[in-house]
Amino acid sequence: VDGLARRVRMAELLQHELDQRYLQRIEALNFTIQHDDGQALDTIDGAQVVLIGASRTSKTPTCVYLAIRGVRAANIPLVPGIALPPALLATRNPLIVGLWASPDRLVQVRRNRLTIMGEVRDTDYVDIDSVRNEVSAARKLFEQHEWPVIDVSRRSVEETAATVMTLL
Repeated sequence: VDGLARRVRMAELLQHELDQRYLQRIEALNFTIQHDDGQALDTIDGAQVVLIGASRTSKTPTCVYLAIRGVRAANIPLVPGIALPPALLATRNPLIVGLWASPDRLVQVRRNRLTIMGEVRDTDYVDIDSVRNEVSAARKLFEQHEWPVIDVSRRSVEETAATVMTLL
């Protein structure tokens, strides 16, 4: 009877641990959804990691992947001509990681996105010189703040998330 009682107790403990990890992942996913694309900056200090980068650098899918693993992740887009939100610069808790991709890769991904959306006009969004300037400005910003940086040009979301988890 003692052995059976110990096994039942062990199973209860394992179930509790599994339930706690599940709830942590759900909470992280909810947090990440609320903090997507620069939203809810008043609670950004609750993040474990904040990803920043230009459009199409896989910020959102990487955050979702991290959240599924229980990491509270937020992301903030870098938009040319728009200053970083003061809340990001004031935060002390989360790890801030810059994501960048080569200009050629960004133009390719952005063109594909525009095609899917039925957009045919060329804009600065896909102009190679504009994108080069955008990437250069982002990299300077990351260096200025001494934030760790990940080149996502040829990385999968899973590889990027693994690197973020190592940094954490």
